[in-house]
Order: sequence, then structure tokens, then C-alpha cells
Amino acid sequence: MAFWLFKEEPDHYSFADLQKDGSTTWNGIRNPVALKNLRSVKRGDRVFFYHTGKEKAVVGEMRVTEGAQTSPDDPMDVSVQVAPVRPMPRPVTLAEIKRDPALAGWELARLPRLSVVPVTEAQWQRVEELSRGV
Repeated sequence: MAFWLFKEEPDHYSFADLQKDGSTTWNGIRNPVALKNLRSVKRGDRVFFYHTGKEKAVVGEMRVTEGAQTSPDDPMDVSVQVAPVRPMPRPVTLAEIKRDPALAGWELARLPRLSVVPVTEAQWQRVEELSRGV
């Protein structure tokens, strides 16, 4: 099992929308690095849902229910199926992440335009701690 962070503009599709829908297809990624990351996503992986735009915060957790699939008509059309697990106890903002020494080297902080970001187990645990106010 791997850990990921997927970004989305909440005005386009929010974590609340995912909770209401029960699952969704995650696609529309065009950045080559983000696409490479998305192609590595497997069933059972855990994913942070990150709201971009004004919020800039990790707001929930998802689970991958169907790993990466590529459209036979378009190799750039990669998708995964995700389902909500839970909202974070408290959103963890990008500002908090950038201030935390344990998260300073994370691609989320270094490459802010990347929409699919790998997360190490240590980074995952630290974000969980921040969400609980630890």
C-alpha cells in the first residue's frame, strides 16, 4: 500500500461532494509528473484529499477502490476510482505544512502545481498528527 495526495479545487469538486457521491473517478491530469504518479496508484492505496484555491489544506482521506487505468484511445487519459474514508479532524493548511520541519522536503511544499503527490509514511503520520493538533 502506498500513500498519495490528490489536489482539487473545491469549487469544482470538494471532499463534501465526494462524501455525498460515495465514490468518483479521478482523472483529467495532464502534467507529465502528476500523470506518472497517477499511473503508479494501486487499489487499496490511501490518499489525502487536498483543497486548492483559497483553502490550500488537506481536508480528508480517500481510499483507492480501482487502480490506475489508461484509456485505450488516449494514453494521457489515466484515471483511478476513489471513495471517501473520513474528513480530517481539522484541516491541515499548506502554511502549517511549510512551517513543519518534518514536512519541509515534501513535494507538496516544493512543487505547488503538482496535482498528484506521493506521500511517505512519515509524512502521512505527521499530517495526521497536525490534524489532531499534536
